[in-house]
Amino acid sequence: AENAPKSINEALSSQIELITRKDERNYKDFKKIEESVHRIKHKFSILGLEKSYEKANEFEYHLREKQFNLTEKQDFNKILITISKFLQTI
Repeated sequence: AENAPKSINEALSSQIELITRKDERNYKDFKKIEESVHRIKHKFSILGLEKSYEKANEFEYHLREKQFNLTEKQDFNKILITISKFLQTI
């Protein structure tokens, strides 16, 4: 069980970079980002983060529809940062 948070942290860290570096001008590859959000969304579910999962699900849906929502991106980034900070403390 001790390795689980580190594995989740590593998985999140490998995808955080992609999402946090993008902004509305750089969202040319919606599919790739949508796939990353999808993978991270399931990690939220595993961690029991229902509200974060719901926000990620909405963000993923809009990316799939090629719709950029800056507020959703900012919310998603805040969740990733919070989780990353927490995982660094354990």
